[in-house]
Amino acid sequence: MPVGLTPEAAQQLRRLRARHGELMFHQSGGCCDGSSPMCFADGDFILSEADEHLGDLHVPASGEDEAFTVGVWMSKEQYRLWAHTELTIDLVPGRGAGFSLEAPDGVRFLVRSDVCRP
Repeated sequence: MPVGLTPEAAQQLRRLRARHGELMFHQSGGCCDGSSPMCFADGDFILSEADEHLGDLHVPASGEDEAFTVGVWMSKEQYRLWAHTELTIDLVPGRGAGFSLEAPDGVRFLVRSDVCRP
């Protein structure tokens, strides 16, 4: 499953990495804000056999910031439903509910999806 990143989301990840160190995303299958990609300091979200690693986002270098990667995970149950979907993590104004690291900045990550065509 391809996972992409918008420039706005990449810039927010650079800010969060400067504050919190290495990062990770977990995309749950809950409703409302529970279906938003949640950004955590790497290791702060406990992964298990029930989670699928979708891959690593490449955050390109910008100015003096070096390039880095952010792992993206999803519950295996949700993965079965979204397996043929291309995901893009975006950033929008507003506060989501939850523990995602961007919340204090008045923005939230949002996943946009497109069904992959054969």
